[in-house]
Amino acid sequence: MDIVGVTFPVPREFLDRIFKEKKRVFVKPATLRVEPGMKVIFYASRKDQGFYGEAEVEGVESFASVEEIIEKYGDELFLTPEELRKYERDRKRWQSRGRRARPWLVIRLRNVREYKRKVKPKRFVVVSGRYVKKDEYEEIVRRAEP
Repeated sequence: MDIVGVTFPVPREFLDRIFKEKKRVFVKPATLRVEPGMKVIFYASRKDQGFYGEAEVEGVESFASVEEIIEKYGDELFLTPEELRKYERDRKRWQSRGRRARPWLVIRLRNVREYKRKVKPKRFVVVSGRYVKKDEYEEIVRRAEP
């Protein structure tokens, strides 16, 4: 397969923390396999939907607890400790009964760049995220950087 990256929906206001405030640690429940060198293409969910930019995966770690993540990464996280704790509480409500909770995926980012213009996806981006193949990635970049 020619997978070059992943995309996850993120509320637009949080994307500004990555692009403008230079927060370089992205956190979410583990749903996809992410490896160093892959791209993360940032998709704004809710209002103003679209791809807004990208980063390269510098490193990936898995954690069982948000407290471990907060202790290790603190101010580098794109979410505040309070937001991450709330995310965990909300996630417990969504979880299927009897299923073990997925670990938390921590993605360290580098070479972050915001696109010149937003790109509407041709395919829907589900909450769990999805893989991005080479041809789709090239199309996104072509449309974002005229």
